[in-house]
Amino acid sequence: MPLTTPHSPPTFATVLLRGLLAGLVAGLLAGAFGYLVGEPRIEAAIAIEESATHTGPVADDHHADDLVGRGGQRAGLFLATGLFGTAMGGLLATAYVLLRRRLRSTDDGRSVLLLAGGTLVGAVLVPFGKYPANPPAVGDPDTIDQRTVAYLALVVLGLVAVWAGTLGYRSVRADAPVWQRFGAGVGGFLLVAVVGYVVLPSFQEVPDDFPATLLWNFRLASLGTQVVLWTAIGLLFSALMSRGGGRPRSERHAGERHAGDRPGEPAIGQGTPAHP
Repeated sequence: MPLTTPHSPPTFATVLLRGLLAGLVAGLLAGAFGYLVGEPRIEAAIAIEESATHTGPVADDHHADDLVGRGGQRAGLFLATGLFGTAMGGLLATAYVLLRRRLRSTDDGRSVLLLAGGTLVGAVLVPFGKYPANPPAVGDPDTIDQRTVAYLALVVLGLVAVWAGTLGYRSVRADAPVWQRFGAGVGGFLLVAVVGYVVLPSFQEVPDDFPATLLWNFRLASLGTQVVLWTAIGLLFSALMSRGGGRPRSERHAGERHAGDRPGEPAIGQGTPAHP
């Protein structure tokens, strides 16, 4: 009679609810960061835009024509980041359920952190390197469609780059030096990322007289909001998944089988297979 009862994995609904909850809280935290750090930069950029576009009495009536005032936009920031964080948490939970048996780590919390970190690199940092966020008054309205398509394409290529880096890391034998495995992973990642940077178009639409300090402070605040969002999602979702305990034995054995880098190699801890 076994001394321990088998642990049943959480259902998809349970994992999804945990991801949605983590995403909601992370979105509100990201909204607070954006409000405290990004809003002053947005106000300064709007002031530059208005001073360049409107003069005299027209400027006084400018805000009257806005559908949503600045107060409503500030409140909408938390609504937007909360909804976006909830959606991203749900997508991360779905991806985790689909990839669970393919992940090498047998710890749910660690696996979630790896997925969140990979998403941060592929979907945020890679696009930011070529298409950083621009404040109001920067950008040609006639190219907004092209810029949107190019940005989304780079998001996809960034995630593919993370996947290529993972394949490169795993392609090297497990007993090879660590630097070789990491070198293969970085090489696979850079191969896809550099191709995306070269193939996709560039957009240089920042006015020459726009303050460089304000521009980069806004971009860093925008990047920081995304970093806060994905870091919080990873940590909160990891904590919620860790509360459920480890994986069942069948999934641990499946993870160990996937950990083998060559067909026919014994799984870790299973010893050398016997031959007839």
